[in-house]
Amino acid sequence: MKATAPAVGLVCLGLMGLVLLALLLGLWLGTVSITPAQFWDWLCGRLNGAPAIILSDLRLPRLLLAALVGACLSLCGAVFQGILRNPLAEPFILGVSGGAACGAVLALLMGVASLWSQSLLAFAGAVGTVFMVLAVARRRGSLETSTLVLTGVMINAFFTAVIMFVIATTTDQKLHAILFWLYGDLAAANLRQAYLLLPVTLVGGGVIFFFARHLNLLNAGDQAAAALGVAVERVKLILFLVVSLLVGVTVSLSGLIGFVGLMVPHLVRITLGHDHRLLLPASGLFGAAFLMLADTAARTVISPAALPVGVVTAALGAPFFVLLLAKRGSRWW
Repeated sequence: MKATAPAVGLVCLGLMGLVLLALLLGLWLGTVSITPAQFWDWLCGRLNGAPAIILSDLRLPRLLLAALVGACLSLCGAVFQGILRNPLAEPFILGVSGGAACGAVLALLMGVASLWSQSLLAFAGAVGTVFMVLAVARRRGSLETSTLVLTGVMINAFFTAVIMFVIATTTDQKLHAILFWLYGDLAAANLRQAYLLLPVTLVGGGVIFFFARHLNLLNAGDQAAAALGVAVERVKLILFLVVSLLVGVTVSLSGLIGFVGLMVPHLVRITLGHDHRLLLPASGLFGAAFLMLADTAARTVISPAALPVGVVTAALGAPFFVLLLAKRGSRWW
């Protein structure tokens, strides 16, 4: 599909409807049954008691945070897949999530309670990881895709080992909180977290969309993009920093939720094509709807118990990854 203004508007309008539908389903479905009459009264501000508390204080904040996290991860996945020209890339391919998780775990060990402080440490870990990857990759003379991927895999493995060491040596009181970062969960979501992530998502998403044309040119390869006037390494650096911000704040609030950045951009690309002027907003909106639906499933599939949403996304993402790998073989793009 060509990314004309009417086409972008039409696609975004349709996906906004999907986001709204996912939100309404998430509010309605859950361990505690909400009747249509109660739901309507809540929408009109007339509902009181336990049902109102469940909808306003539990389900709504959780769904809003799920939407923002899903949008962030999907945008980051689209950026990585565009830069690396590999549909199997996701936000964690360069080890950025591992660095962010280490920062978040460090905040827990230090007893940091402020959301801003936790997000800042996670962002610092993500940015530090990006610069580590870039520093190692530059020893080869340029930011080649294969070098970036291999470096990211090694650094991510290192951070995983660090987190495992912390889990093995920490006290029982802090163990559950640290495991939260590994599984990915939205059970502790509140409106303060959503208010923190909203401006980060809007600003980061706006910057990413500004570089949509550059990402289109990078599809042709680094040398071709440079010949067309793109400052390849500068564009990559800026986008890596923005992705670090989004991943860092997201990880600090929701933990490690995998495969969203893999599945959503790839499905959108199959449906709408490679033009990032359409791919980016569509990925953000579809990612928001996808993670809200995944979280609703996590809350209801074994009700009254609940699964971490990261378990649901992994259960969907792992077979998707294998199927994608089997179908595409060695043809990555």
